[in-house]
Amino acid sequence: MDEFMQAAIAEAKAGKQAGGIPIGSVLVKAGKIIGRGHNKRVQDGDPVTHAEIDCLRNAGRIGNYKGTTLYSTLMPCYLCAGAVVQFGIKKVVAGESKTFPGAREFMESHGVEVVDCSLDECEEMMSDFITNNPELWNEDIGE
Repeated sequence: MDEFMQAAIAEAKAGKQAGGIPIGSVLVKAGKIIGRGHNKRVQDGDPVTHAEIDCLRNAGRIGNYKGTTLYSTLMPCYLCAGAVVQFGIKKVVAGESKTFPGAREFMESHGVEVVDCSLDECEEMMSDFITNNPELWNEDIGE
């Protein structure tokens, strides 16, 4: 596991410690993290503050996203995949997609390279959360 996925996992853990959903994300450009975030829907009372959206907000205005890679502990949903496509991010690295398949095909159909690392740590973190917080999880995914 590389340092960028480790940073995304650290964000997920920070979100969980703050009473939220354990999903984390980092945006990398030229080998450096330029943005990081975690799911803050619960903390902020904001239905669209997913980890990837928080990460992009924290990166700020960067001009363009050529050469960036978005790391996320979970395969991005359609909301976050839409942001990836909208901003022209061409690579997404996901920690896992077993607990939630996300919008992989949507991103790939728009020319995004998607890498699913299938990491046990990410899967266990989400599986535990979903088991212990099914109502909150279903709200997060719109069910």
